[in-house]
Amino acid sequence: MTAEIRADAVTDADISTVILDVVVPVYNEERDLAASVDRLLDHLATLPWSYRVTIADNASTDATAIIARRLAHTHPHVEVVHLAEKGRGRALKRVWTGSDAAVLVYMDVDLSTDLNALLPLVAPLISGHSDLAIGTRLARGSRVHRGPKREVISRSYNLLLRGTLRARFSDAQCGFKAIRADVAREVLPLVEDDAWFFDTELLVLAERAGLRIHEVPVDWVDDPDSTVDIVRTALDDLRGVVRLGRGLVSGRLPVREVAERLGRASADAGSGRLGMQLAMFAMVGAASTLAYAVLYVLLRGPFPAFTANLLALLLTAVANTAANRRLTFGVRGRHDALRHQVQGLVVFAVGLAVTSGSLWLLQATGSTSRVLEVAVLTAANLAVTVGRFVAMRSWVFVRGRRSADLHEQVTDLA
Repeated sequence: MTAEIRADAVTDADISTVILDVVVPVYNEERDLAASVDRLLDHLATLPWSYRVTIADNASTDATAIIARRLAHTHPHVEVVHLAEKGRGRALKRVWTGSDAAVLVYMDVDLSTDLNALLPLVAPLISGHSDLAIGTRLARGSRVHRGPKREVISRSYNLLLRGTLRARFSDAQCGFKAIRADVAREVLPLVEDDAWFFDTELLVLAERAGLRIHEVPVDWVDDPDSTVDIVRTALDDLRGVVRLGRGLVSGRLPVREVAERLGRASADAGSGRLGMQLAMFAMVGAASTLAYAVLYVLLRGPFPAFTANLLALLLTAVANTAANRRLTFGVRGRHDALRHQVQGLVVFAVGLAVTSGSLWLLQATGSTSRVLEVAVLTAANLAVTVGRFVAMRSWVFVRGRRSADLHEQVTDLA
């Protein structure tokens, strides 16, 4: 394989004596560890670069640690790092931060991904063409064998990332990734998660910093004995999406500075923050609209239509303002909270006028359908949402954002 070598490509003249450091995070993998490491070493020996396999033991309670030490003693290319706490992200941060290799790789111990994808994964990083590389099970050309439950969850999760965090990579959670060491030194300090959301957070931050992510379609076979708790992992990931989105919207995460230090153009510049605000506002708006419809149906029994509409809209408006204040526009603390709610209620009054007018027109036609009432009011509420976003961004929270930015600047100076 030939490749054009850029000025920042990895060469033998680099300070690093090891080009590839392949990290295998493990937790209670006494059954598969030895065989998987032997397979991995055999494959790495066919590649044209120096290498090391680092077993990252995540506080295993079985014989994994003993087997790992035995492998390190037997094979000169194997090292072991023991951690006192669990967490794939924690293990990768620990090993990658201390590694002297030029390109940092990680893969799952079950080797679900065909190792023939390793060379096309790391070659663009070594040549200097790309900054990160990921295996993808969701791209055209991938061959995947797994159950429908995991397939649906994986595709739904990646669609969620596209809709909320504007992610452009296709597969966040495939356990087959690589990163240039110089890039890792800049991005890893920004990654907060120590568990399964680590991958997503790393990739989103890299995209925001304008880094190039190379994708490799992989052949992948599901491990039927996987011990991952899908429900708990999904909930943790959703919390991670909200936290990461809030950090990007508020400007707390300095991705532009990372882009400048690496000589890249940050994708977070220009309309990036607006895009994130729109995505987060849409999430809050969708939740508010659903809550409004549920409240209206519950209140419509004991109250007439206009009263039920008023109460449902008032309750959701207060909750919507509070949620957008924190999540969409990154305003924290009690300062100006009352003013924001008052201004939010002014916007609410406009929405009330629109929805009440829609309800009046519906009743003027003589319709008595409860389903049609809910449909018309929900549609009117969605229409009001556009005006609510403009009002919040240009009027309600504009001073709050400036105050938050000023507070951050003063904090940085202090």
